[in-house]
Order: sequence, then structure tokens, then C-alpha cells
Amino acid sequence: MISTFRTARRPKSLRAAGFGALAVLTLLPAIPAAAAPASEPAPRPTAHALPRPVTPAEARTSAHLTALQGRPAKLKAFFKALPKGGDLHNHLSGAVTTEYLIKLAAEEGLCVDATDTAVAPPCGPDTRPASDARHDAAFRQRIIRAWSMQDFPADQSGHDHFFDTFGKFSMATWYTRGKMLANVANTVVEQNQFYLETMVTPASDSSKALADKVGYDADLAALHRKLVAGGQLDRVVDEAIKEADDSDVQFRAAAHCDTNRPDPGCRLPVRWISQVSRGSSPVRVFTQMEVGLRLAQRDPRFVATNLVQPEDGESALANYSLQMRMLKYLRGQYPGAHLTLHAGELAPGLVKPEDLTFHIREAVLVAGAERIGHGVDLVHENDWRQLARTMARRHVAVEVPFSSNKQILGISGAAHPFNAYRSYGVPIVLATDDPGVSRIDISHEYQYASKTYGLGYVELKDLARASLEYAFRDGRSLWATGSAPSGYRPVAACQGNVPGADRPSARCARYLAANPKAATEWRQETAFAAFERANR
Repeated sequence: MISTFRTARRPKSLRAAGFGALAVLTLLPAIPAAAAPASEPAPRPTAHALPRPVTPAEARTSAHLTALQGRPAKLKAFFKALPKGGDLHNHLSGAVTTEYLIKLAAEEGLCVDATDTAVAPPCGPDTRPASDARHDAAFRQRIIRAWSMQDFPADQSGHDHFFDTFGKFSMATWYTRGKMLANVANTVVEQNQFYLETMVTPASDSSKALADKVGYDADLAALHRKLVAGGQLDRVVDEAIKEADDSDVQFRAAAHCDTNRPDPGCRLPVRWISQVSRGSSPVRVFTQMEVGLRLAQRDPRFVATNLVQPEDGESALANYSLQMRMLKYLRGQYPGAHLTLHAGELAPGLVKPEDLTFHIREAVLVAGAERIGHGVDLVHENDWRQLARTMARRHVAVEVPFSSNKQILGISGAAHPFNAYRSYGVPIVLATDDPGVSRIDISHEYQYASKTYGLGYVELKDLARASLEYAFRDGRSLWATGSAPSGYRPVAACQGNVPGADRPSARCARYLAANPKAATEWRQETAFAAFERANR
């Protein structure tokens, strides 16, 4: 079974309802009011926060964006056409449109029970065929509301409803990874993005079976030896590779890639991130971690490992520090594999105050995460300013999905640490998380950032650049070391070239051919040039 859903049903949260109004902030970086008292001086601007030279084309596009204010349709079109880098924080099953999940459920002959959960046929009492949603509009809308955040009351906490959706539609995601990717990849390309990292759970059942067979050992080195003994861990990895092969075949068929009319998603570079269910037992968590890291070492389609499921879950909280130590040990065994971690997806009232003080810190300083996802509890972390400085110095990026932060945690506007991260020079990439469940797209996230935090075109452009700069894409970057904080200067091989030009120099062309990451960034620069010409 290909298990791609994010989480099963969990206990109800402690958080009180209420999201609050969005605050429109100033253009300049600022510490949110909740983060520091007014008497405290603002942090000294970092290199990342210093303005970079603005080209005439960027200035004209900035003026055009300003002129569009108060024209909703024109603004929406502007943000859809804006080149937006890559999506680095994306759960595949949660990214699929809800309408497509219903279609998959109908194709598989599934039923929908009284709790709006997809179940196996035959359809008995209190169940209906999912295919009824094709012609029964009321039934269809009922499923959409149950399987997503559609029409969820804005004044209520969405935490439990959000996470419960995955258990409701999970059966529709079995054996359909390739089809789901076709749906998501097309959306990514249509949103004018150029790269995708998406999360799945490889060889889920076999990983659990191996963990249960071996049993837990508090000596992590001994546990590692038991897992790899006799090639049994490699057999699980072999199964995960076979899953990926099958998904590739299914994707190419669903996206018509080998026909004369391929879908847009066929040209999208996609990499997988292996999910680990952080709410499981320690031995299962360790085994899934090692499967993911070993898979990234063996198969270039897989680049990293991440922990998923609610960070506020009972087991996730109790074992958080242990899990960070597990990752520290395993990264020593698999130094070539990347690590990005959900960390700080917490808020006051959801957990005890002491649980807000160390999650991002340990993800960065103990586990060695290269990126973190969400990072919402930053200002509640012990010595958070020093932590932010460390993240900036180490170029640890934070993946920010505004919509899910609001829906799950009730955190938005001035209460979100977006400006705190910016003030300390922490790299930021905008992401969608679960756009199908959230009923949004990446254009919505960019437009939200612009409106809420007063970002102009240049800031938006550099956010899009950052989402490729901090991607786990193979090869070297187009930009020189340290260029992100100093203005995105091309590497030596491409100096003297206009990034994105149709005819780079021979030296630059060779560099792009040898480095897919740089080639993807060059492609985005070409798109920026066209976008700026169209929006003078």
C-alpha cells in the first residue's frame, strides 16, 4: 500500500477558537509587537535586509503593481503570472484538489459513509457510492467541506478539522500516487513555478513491519545495526524504489507525457521527500527515518526526510527531543541526504508554555535541519533572537505557508513571525503545505504576503528566487556563494551575462548544462524578464 496521507484522526486540540483580523504592516522589516517590547531597539539590519540595486525594469514593474491596488481582478492576474520559483513544502495527498480526490474515489468504486469518510465497497447501509457526487451537487459539496477547509467558519479553530480531512479521503489516495502527482504538477506549472518537492510516505507498511520485528533499542547505533543486518532495510528501500517506479509510469500515463499532447506537468522537475510519522512508536519513527535517508542516498528522485503529523500530538511532544537525537545520529550515517523538518508548528494555548521553547532550536542545533517548516513559535523559543541569528548565519531557510498557519494555528498578520525572520536575515521561502485541503494556491500566498506585510515587487521576486536557491535541487546554484543576502550575483562562469538571456556565453552554457539547479534558476530569470516586459 502506498500510504501518502498526512495523519490519522487525533485527539481534539486545547486551542481556543479565533483567528483575528489581518494587519497591514509597513514595508520595512519589523519585530511583531508580541515579540519584543516597544522600548527594545530594533535589531541591526543584516546583509539580507539591506536593499539591493533595483533595475529599471524592476522599478517599472513595482510601479505597475502599485497602480493595480484596488483592482482585484487585475491584481489576481498579476500574482498568477508572477514567476514564483518552486514549492518546497508540499504534502502530495493534501495538495491534490478535492474535486480530483472525489474523482479518484469514484474511479476506484469507493463508498462514502455517514462520517463522510471514503470506505471500501460494497456500499452498505449508511453509505453511498462516491460516484453519486458526479450528479448530486449537494452530496458533492458535503464531501468537499468534509475533505477540505471549504466554508469552514473563520472564527473557529480549524486545527482538528484540518488534520481530520486526511483520514477521511485517505483511501482515495491508495495506489494513486502517480495520478495525484499529475494533478498537482499541472497546477504548479499553471501557477508559473518551475520546481516541486513533495512529500510521500515510502514503503509504509513494510517499514512498520520491520520496526516491529526488530524492536526498540535505546542504543541507536545498535538499533541501526539490527535494521541493516541481513539486508532487511535495503529490501524495504527496494520496495520504496519500486513504488516510485510504478508511480512514474502512472504519472506519465495520467499526464499523457508520451503522447503528442503532454500535460504541462510533464516538464516539471519533481523530487520526493520521505515522510516520517512522528506520532508513531520510537522504533517505527527511527526505522522510517532511516528508510528515508537511505532512500535519498540510493535514489536521486528522493532528496530529503521530514517529520509529519501534528507536532502537538501526545507522542510527538513526549518524544520530540529523542527524535532530534535520532536524526543527529542517522545524519552521521547518511551525510549526503538532506533534512527539512516541521518545527515550531505550535502556538500558545495549543500546548503547554514550556513546549514552545525548544522545538525550532533542537531541529536546527541538534538534528541539523537545513530548512524548517512553519516555525511559527519562533518568538517563544529560548533566546530566540540568537536562534534567528544562527539560522541566518547557517542559511537555514524557513518554509512559510501562510494559509495553513492561519487555519491550523490561528496565527496570521502581525502575530506571525514573518517580519521577525526577515529582520534577522533568516531566508524565507513561501509554500503551500496542503493547498488542496486549504483551498488555495501559491499565487494566493504571494498576494497575501504582499498585502499583509507591504511587500513590493522586488521583495516578491527575491522570495521566488529564494525558493529555488534553498531547494534540494541537484547541482550548483546560478548565484555566487553568499549572493542571496548581497543581491543575487551570478557565479563566475556566468558573470557578464544577463541572467535568463536567450544566448548565454559558452562558459555559462556549459555551467548551466552541468548544474540542473542553476538551469532551473536561469529558466526563472527568463520568465522574470518576460514578466517585467509585460508589466511595465
